[in-house]
Amino acid sequence: MLAIVCPGQGSQTPGFLAPWLEVPSVAERLGALGDVAGLDLVAHGTTSDEETIKDTAVAQPLIVAAGIVTAEALFDVDLSELPIVLAGHSVGEITASALAGVVSAEDAMRFVSVRAQGMARAAAVAPTGMSAVLGGDREEVLAAIAAAGAEPANVNGGGQIVAAGTFEQLEALAANPPAKTRIVPLKVAGAFHTQHMASAVSDLEALRPSLSVSDPTVPLLSNYDGAPVASGDAAVASLIAQVSRPVRWDLCMETLASRGVTGVIELAPAGTLVGLAKRGMPGVKTVAVKTPGDVAAALELFAADAESGEARNEEETV
Repeated sequence: MLAIVCPGQGSQTPGFLAPWLEVPSVAERLGALGDVAGLDLVAHGTTSDEETIKDTAVAQPLIVAAGIVTAEALFDVDLSELPIVLAGHSVGEITASALAGVVSAEDAMRFVSVRAQGMARAAAVAPTGMSAVLGGDREEVLAAIAAAGAEPANVNGGGQIVAAGTFEQLEALAANPPAKTRIVPLKVAGAFHTQHMASAVSDLEALRPSLSVSDPTVPLLSNYDGAPVASGDAAVASLIAQVSRPVRWDLCMETLASRGVTGVIELAPAGTLVGLAKRGMPGVKTVAVKTPGDVAAALELFAADAESGEARNEEETV
């Protein structure tokens, strides 16, 4: 079984979608999704500078649309026909939910637009941010984050925990880092997945009745506990609640490993989650689909998984 994973905010880089515009229909599809979000996502994915796409109101719709268009370019079959598990990190959980059929691509763009605008407004109330704490002992890291007055917004596994809070709190953490750690400020403009985002939750609750929701057609993991969501309603509830509660990507990886996942394919803007998988799921094969040139490697991973599945079936019948 393979996992298709969708990255979160901070994974975007200037021009990352430029190679994809050479794929037929991608530019048109990206433009249509941008129309729903009220943004020129073609420009933001190709020519906008780093500061522009760092803006929460731009970054989140851009990342969700990128995952949708690259998935559509990668797969020419209904994903429900494939032996896969879907998961997304933070805003990537919206992408995964759209690919699982919980919401349409258009509703996903409406949802992420409200989410992004609400989180941007919440972030403007006070100067806040996020910093990755790399390495160190897990309990010591969590204790240091608490001592600084910050919160563990993302527990990512693979030796990475992201702290979020005011700049003063993050500076206090950086001034007194846990042993054997490196602290890296992230390219995000707010303390996401913390109490600072409570007002954005209310915005999404107001949007919820207008969404057309269906049960997922493939297993879809929640950022809350790493477990598959039980229904479409549960998936949307998870999407709304995760705005102000921690992302437990470590638990998502534990579920993937327990389900016997042997390969991880990360959709654009790819790289972050396969890096975590290499550290948190030793031995797993990974493909970061950054450009159309990576599609062949992803399809080869599917072919290899299918062959190993057939071999297992033959062994079971002997």
